[in-house]
Amino acid sequence: MENVIIIGTGCAGYTAAIYVARANLTPLMLSGTQPGGQLTTTTEVENFPGFPEGIMGPEMMMNMQKQAEKFGTRIQYASVESIAKDDDGNFSVKLGGGETLRSKTVIIATGAAPRHLGLPNEKDLIGRGLTSCATCDGAFYRDVPVAVIGGGDSACEEAGFLTRFASKVYLIHRRDELRASKIMAERALANPKIEPVWNSGVEEYLTNEKGEMRAVKLKNLVDGSESELAVDCVFVAIGHVPNSGFVSGLVDLDENGYILQVPGRTATKTPGLFAAGDVADHYYRQAITAAGQGCAAALEAERYLTEHE
Repeated sequence: MENVIIIGTGCAGYTAAIYVARANLTPLMLSGTQPGGQLTTTTEVENFPGFPEGIMGPEMMMNMQKQAEKFGTRIQYASVESIAKDDDGNFSVKLGGGETLRSKTVIIATGAAPRHLGLPNEKDLIGRGLTSCATCDGAFYRDVPVAVIGGGDSACEEAGFLTRFASKVYLIHRRDELRASKIMAERALANPKIEPVWNSGVEEYLTNEKGEMRAVKLKNLVDGSESELAVDCVFVAIGHVPNSGFVSGLVDLDENGYILQVPGRTATKTPGLFAAGDVADHYYRQAITAAGQGCAAALEAERYLTEHE
């Protein structure tokens, strides 16, 4: 019987593990299919406190892992198929290989995966001119043209943010008007550095000799014509998919699949089950806010265990 099982090894998961381990609760972490989370696919991280010169995403996650293990965290490289709460109030966590683990508490820190277009070379370009976070990567693309794919509030917000750095921001949308709220759409279209590209879809990402983004191949969805648009980076803003499907029944989800927390806390509707980071946060989606929620979830789990001894 485990005291705490932490599902996910991103910023939220590792921070939770550090706090739980320092409380002598010897947590078990389950890595999932992407150990280290989304930051392992990024290059330099400049907006996490404590790194004035920045730090590479994979290095940052390895440091977090070492810190968690230093205090006694155990990591098992496995994915979770389902979670159930037993009659004795503890949890059964079924793994992909058929093994079932039991724990007094569980912290879900499985994050969310950005939606992409599904183009052939997409995975190779992540961190090399393809990203889903303007806040994270916008400052790397100063005085060069970039593109944002999407037409909702997130796309308009990303485009507006990028005008601080890029020389030009192309807003590529499949329709002839934005889906965003009126105020967000008006703000984006009024910005002289944002140019909408209507009725268009990206057919292909084009790379230079270094394998980095140099342009996108566009298809006009009205007349079928194709064109090439030179950009140094593409920011995909068509939403995220929270990794919450395995926990249905024990938590409430919003309309997009994000886990609903008790207001002001990381607790869910099931006592002893906590959620932290991007799997529950569709608003901020930053490494530092995920870490903060991981800390909060660890403290709540520790208090829960103390109260139920």
